[in-house]
Amino acid sequence: MTCKGMIAFVKAWEDTCGDSGEKGTPTLAVPGGKKFRLSPVAFKGPCKSSSINVQIDGTLVAPSSLSGWKGCSSGKWLNFQDVANLNVKGSGQVDGQGSPWWDGAEGPDGCENRPTALAFSQCVNLVLSGLKHVNSPRNHISISGCDNGIVSNLQITAPESSPNTDGIDISHTNNLDIHDLDIQTGDDCIAINGGSSNISITRVSCGPGHGVSIGSLGKNGAYETVEQVQVRDCSFSGTTNGVRIKTWQASGVVVSDVTFTGFRGSSASDQAIKLSCSSVGCSDITLDNVQITSSKPGDTVTASCENAHGSATLTTPPVRCLGS
Repeated sequence: MTCKGMIAFVKAWEDTCGDSGEKGTPTLAVPGGKKFRLSPVAFKGPCKSSSINVQIDGTLVAPSSLSGWKGCSSGKWLNFQDVANLNVKGSGQVDGQGSPWWDGAEGPDGCENRPTALAFSQCVNLVLSGLKHVNSPRNHISISGCDNGIVSNLQITAPESSPNTDGIDISHTNNLDIHDLDIQTGDDCIAINGGSSNISITRVSCGPGHGVSIGSLGKNGAYETVEQVQVRDCSFSGTTNGVRIKTWQASGVVVSDVTFTGFRGSSASDQAIKLSCSSVGCSDITLDNVQITSSKPGDTVTASCENAHGSATLTTPPVRCLGS
């Protein structure tokens, strides 16, 4: 997209966000069959209407070279902030063009750190559905400081060798329902970070990647909490781990009420389940009907845990500290 086109895109958001909604929910539409090359841009609220639609049927493309990332001081490419009842849907694609970043190259002034492709912050009642997300420089999707949301029917893809290309990163977010996703990345399929609660993850296909992770939490001794996480009916193929809780030992991290149910799949590493909790410990951890084998024929996998408390039933590999 030319500079003139970029300005038009920003103007379209200003018009959408400034629409009172008297004639129906304001909608920003990205038409199918077209590509739009965008520099880093922020879509900021609050908006005048009680709800906003963003319909993406075309392809949004990030800058193809590092020089095109000037001005991404927020470390984000597409950044939705403080928009209530935001519905982002469609059959289109979000292409982060991440490969120039993956070899450790530094970006231009003001964008030294690899950016997240699509970010939502301080959003209430978020809906994200239907899109294909590919090749983010870093996290594909970041959800931070949000309350109530549904994320469904997404395909998220990056090469197995791409560093830190998490599928979805969640932090300081409550009441989030994630279901029916296919995630193939170079890092965590889904990472749940501090300040998050009541997170439901269902029917997610993961691999390659690092599995579903809680943390890491408590760096530099920080106090953080994660509670009420339910992961159900997920499948893993060749992931580094299937189940993982990561905390720094010398920290005040509290992880509680976490349930993993109905896991099936394979692990590329010897350690399929890793529960590493701080000295405070993780409580009410439940593994039920979890079956993870090695992706290497003839090899076996193990589980490890430190300061984790709860129960494990019908779980392979056995998790001794949880009574499996």
